Amino acid sequence: MRLILKERPDWNIINLDALTYAGNLENLKDIERHPHYEFFKGNITNEMDICDAGNTLTGKLDAIVHFAAESHVDNSINNPGIFVRTNVEGTLKLLKYAKEKDVRFLQVSTDEVYGTLGATGLFTEDTPLAPNSPYSASKAGADFLVRAWHETYNLDTVITRCSNNYGPYQFPEKLIPLAVTNLMQGKKIPVYGKGLNIRDWLHVEDHCSGIMLALEKGVAGRVYNIGGNNEWKNIDIAKELVKIMGVGEDQIEFVTDRLGHDLRYAIDATRIRKELGWEPKFTFATGLPETVKWYKEHENWWKPMKEKLQAK
Repeated sequence: MRLILKERPDWNIINLDALTYAGNLENLKDIERHPHYEFFKGNITNEMDICDAGNTLTGKLDAIVHFAAESHVDNSINNPGIFVRTNVEGTLKLLKYAKEKDVRFLQVSTDEVYGTLGATGLFTEDTPLAPNSPYSASKAGADFLVRAWHETYNLDTVITRCSNNYGPYQFPEKLIPLAVTNLMQGKKIPVYGKGLNIRDWLHVEDHCSGIMLALEKGVAGRVYNIGGNNEWKNIDIAKELVKIMGVGEDQIEFVTDRLGHDLRYAIDATRIRKELGWEPKFTFATGLPETVKWYKEHENWWKPMKEKLQAK
């Protein structure tokens, strides 16, 4: 939303959010009074909320960008039902509204729908979907609905699938903010198993620039992978973070591995680079230290978030 208000100052945005445990109005405090931005509290599983939010918009509705999701894999293992309700049923209700309004629908998805890779190879947009967790299965189901609405109803749809995001304002249950904030609190970094799982890391601002390009220029019916070409083992991320934070590797502890933990994700982003001209701006060499610095400078933001998380 910040990117759009900066790069497309004539656009009007309605932000529809249910404000679940990870939701936080403080995240957008700096734009809450912007004349082209409005917040509407509501749930995408409620058709009336969707309609009311749409009616709040000043001017004509041109597109729906669907970020809303339950997204934490561990939570999906413990409570898969809410993931089906939000990610599948919620997507269905948004698609019905998009069809009614005849607007472009951009589905923000994940590389996790592709399943897992071995030691080599990359996910392309043609890789068959093979989700391995309740979370990724619910996102794959949503993606299939989006495809069906394009094929059956000729709805103008685009799907983006990104690799692991990092950067400011990330809820501290995710690996990098959890690690940084734990170290700031004198706690250790928990690493699943032996820490050998590999992820492709993408800065959130690079992800957002890819989404905006796909929204404006993406071919209807297409999928665009957005990846950082930046593969790291979880244990190496942890070692890099303790080095940046100036503590020893004894601050890393191995914990019981996640059920069905995918070994490796890695994205081939050739299509969005060639078709839409997208290029990431951030490298880990600059992006990771800047992210650590952000959490160090925003303790008043993440501390209440962690307290809310621990009270769950």
